Amino acid sequence: MKRVGLIGYGTAGRDVAEAILAGKAGDSTLATILVRDAGKLADVDIAECEITDSEEHFFSRRHDVVVETAGHEAVRRYAQKALAHDSDFMVVSVGAFCDQGLLDRVTATASHHNRCLIVPSAAIAGLDRIAAAAQGPLDSVTLTTRKPVKAWRGTFAEEVVDLDTVEKPTVIFEGNARESSRVFPESVNVSAALSLAGVGFEATQVRVLVDPTIDKNIHEVSAKGLFGEVRIEVQNTPSPNNPKTGYIVAMSVARALKNLSSPLVIG
Repeated sequence: MKRVGLIGYGTAGRDVAEAILAGKAGDSTLATILVRDAGKLADVDIAECEITDSEEHFFSRRHDVVVETAGHEAVRRYAQKALAHDSDFMVVSVGAFCDQGLLDRVTATASHHNRCLIVPSAAIAGLDRIAAAAQGPLDSVTLTTRKPVKAWRGTFAEEVVDLDTVEKPTVIFEGNARESSRVFPESVNVSAALSLAGVGFEATQVRVLVDPTIDKNIHEVSAKGLFGEVRIEVQNTPSPNNPKTGYIVAMSVARALKNLSSPLVIG
């Protein structure tokens, strides 16, 4: 039985917790949830699971794996600490690793403690194919992300386009994945995951669009190299509680947890 510690209990965190409790994460049990203010969740009762806002208590609970669903600051604050407490660290907010220094420190800590930094596929598809193709050479990787207007409220997009009047698909960013992860920390984590799997942050090209003609978050990956060519499009249903994310994120985390104890691992 894998003991899981969960950091964050927002939209993605709740979905992950529900997936584990429903038995969708294989031989895993949810032991502890770390939040900013446990008092706000006093009415939440999860059988055999503690909710705490004490970092010391959380990391004393001896988790086999800690799952982060709380944003980039949580990655910066807790990744090395989790690994140093002999837990694997599964990261949803992968865009934090556009900071190369942070990535280097975290991977070094994982190596030193013989633990693993795990990046689930989350909102994107084909990471296994890109990682295999990167054995290479892999010549090019491009990501095009399109999201409906509601997904861009409260983001950098509002500085580029009038979300109240936009009528057609509009490009709001073109550049490499390192730049996109900084500009859209909550919306383009997929570019960071793709970069880690493939040719790196600088070489991965990204286009981002506001698209008032769609109601799903769409990511298209194209890559070319010695392996051949691939083009993958995914259309994710946004969460009603947070249109910046989708149901597939929790599903992906649950599957990654299941793989840790499964006798059959695919992909």
